[in-house]
Amino acid sequence: MLKHEDIWRAVDNLAAQNSFSPSGLARKAGLDPTTFNKSKRVTPQNKQRWPSTESIAKILHATDSTLSEFVNLIGEESAGLLAQKIPVQDVTHASLGEQFDTNGHPTGNAWDQALFARIDDNHAFGLEIVGDSYQPIYSDGNTLIISPSADIRRGDRVALMKSDHEIVIKELIRNSPLKAELKDLATPDQYTTIMTQDIIWIARILWASQ
Repeated sequence: MLKHEDIWRAVDNLAAQNSFSPSGLARKAGLDPTTFNKSKRVTPQNKQRWPSTESIAKILHATDSTLSEFVNLIGEESAGLLAQKIPVQDVTHASLGEQFDTNGHPTGNAWDQALFARIDDNHAFGLEIVGDSYQPIYSDGNTLIISPSADIRRGDRVALMKSDHEIVIKELIRNSPLKAELKDLATPDQYTTIMTQDIIWIARILWASQ
């Protein structure tokens, strides 16, 4: 299991690598200077306190560090509980065909591997945006984390592969047994309807990595 002392050791090591004390790192990240104090890591009732994911995100941003680098500071035993390697490919190459099975799961050997925060989907994958077609929502180089197993609801941003293997990224208005109704991201007043028979797969976008 993920160990309390491993996480705090990683915070301390990240601070040291960037020439900060734990309180200095907290201050640099815009947090209360006492956030990472050793006295706050265990309650008076001897209950373990853990740094929040928001705090970790802020110190990574403040030190210009990546999740992968932070995971390496934790140690191999606990690292797999925080992050996972997922297949990643740019949208253009992912649309060439034979990159997915009929369930929308990546297949073949053309995919790269990248480390991302762990999510509850072993088939999750990343699609890298190419060009400015989705600005201002997504920019060239952004990686979208896609979850084939996540429930899809009205208002979700989704990736969808059409029968001609084109991948489109839009906002879902309605998904019925007959068709998917979608709204364009770049021009929200533009709507598209795609019949179910013309859809190979549709999956929810969980978040975007800058």
